[in-house]
Amino acid sequence: MTLTALLPRLARAWRHFWLDERDSSRALPPAAAARLTGLVQASEARHRGQIRLCVEAGLPVAAAWGGVAPRQRALECFGQLGVWDTEDNVGVLIYVLLADRAVEIVADRGLRQHVPEARWQTLAQGLSQAFARGQVEAGLTTALTEVDRLLCAGFARTDESPRPNELPDAPVLR
Repeated sequence: MTLTALLPRLARAWRHFWLDERDSSRALPPAAAARLTGLVQASEARHRGQIRLCVEAGLPVAAAWGGVAPRQRALECFGQLGVWDTEDNVGVLIYVLLADRAVEIVADRGLRQHVPEARWQTLAQGLSQAFARGQVEAGLTTALTEVDRLLCAGFARTDESPRPNELPDAPVLR
């Protein structure tokens, strides 16, 4: 491997090595996490979907060195957090990887026929732009509002009967 190819890998591994859960907590302090939890709860009362937020400071160094892409990690978290295992297959994961300044939105298979992948990518790009301006909570609030709108459009609750909450509503900070 040439030095030119080695330097970007080394820089990425170094960024991931120095970031941890404390950095996620700084990016999304407890009060902000509580407000986002409330937004998720209110949203899920209006539709049949389940929404998870995951803010991860950095990958394990071996994963960063090995070239694990943010999308790949988001898919892993989608499985680990059980977003794929909702009754109607309409779970959505909003994943943020701070070390790479990356945002991924993963929608379950029940949503694929109702919302094109390009729409999720556009939403993720808007969230990335908010993060670039240092507006983590505002960006997540905007993203949650849009995800809520998309879920209500295709999967609105039709009855008032209580529906079990299938997944925790609080953001996951890693």
